[in-house]
Amino acid sequence: MSTVTSPAITSPAVVVAAGAVCWRVVKGKMRVLLVHRAARADVSLPKGKLDPGETPPQTAVREIEEETGIRIALGVPLGTIEYTLGGGREKVVYYWAGEVTDEALAATTFESNHEIEALEWLTIDKARAALSYDRDRDVLDRFAEFVEAGQVKTFAVIALRHGKAVPPGSWDGPDATRPLLHRGNDQAASVAPAIAAYRPERLVSSPAARCLATIEPLAELTGLPVKQVADISQDAYENDDAKVRSLLRRRLARGRTVVFCSHGPVLPEIVAAVAKETNTELDPELRRAAMLSTAEFTVLHVSAAHPDGGLVAVETHAPLPD
Repeated sequence: MSTVTSPAITSPAVVVAAGAVCWRVVKGKMRVLLVHRAARADVSLPKGKLDPGETPPQTAVREIEEETGIRIALGVPLGTIEYTLGGGREKVVYYWAGEVTDEALAATTFESNHEIEALEWLTIDKARAALSYDRDRDVLDRFAEFVEAGQVKTFAVIALRHGKAVPPGSWDGPDATRPLLHRGNDQAASVAPAIAAYRPERLVSSPAARCLATIEPLAELTGLPVKQVADISQDAYENDDAKVRSLLRRRLARGRTVVFCSHGPVLPEIVAAVAKETNTELDPELRRAAMLSTAEFTVLHVSAAHPDGGLVAVETHAPLPD
């Protein structure tokens, strides 16, 4: 199991970008997508720089659609590469695997342009030979490890903590009615596009006002309804944590990417339930991934072929800084 944490990089001396190894299976053989960049006269993996106010997952999906016309859902994280640009500036690029479905390929709007001259689908070995840079080969090799292990096709359980809320001592009403602060609303808006990059198919939330307000921007962005489930509320969890495990067991059996927006005390139980159902050791790294600050989220990648064979990867992301 690989673990990734995406820290907020705010230094203007660091250029941040994101991309993906886009893949599909053709006649039983794995193919990956390379882009031929006319202006640079090179062959690379699709990627691009963060726009102001973006997070790396959001950028990866946006840039790939802009460069290739293909919409993907992010899969397993492939880590980062770092190198120095001309002028001494450092560059960090985040990568994921991204499956390209037949529907997404049929809907592509790509036309050769001054930036991307051509797209090419190659086997992993041929792609490795065609790439212009060793750093891209390193990313491709990480991807190949997941392919060889039969773990490249995944779905995700995304655990999201609600945004920053009015403190309990400053609120006269029931705890479940505490609203988000202005900062909490900003946090919710900033993580919504990042979570949407994983193309969730189901949104589940505690009925608490602060959780519903946190997941609302994601619901608006994806067009998905929010199912309120009292079993992941803070009050219900304190009375019966077994309901959390039962809920996660049912969701995992469906094999679809789902978001759970809940509370600090409940999230470790959600992560622990996923670990138990996937036969994954609840080690210190996984425990840390469950200890989320406000509006942070952890993505637990589960093998679609072998959901009981251990988590494939875990990544944690934070909202944009103030």
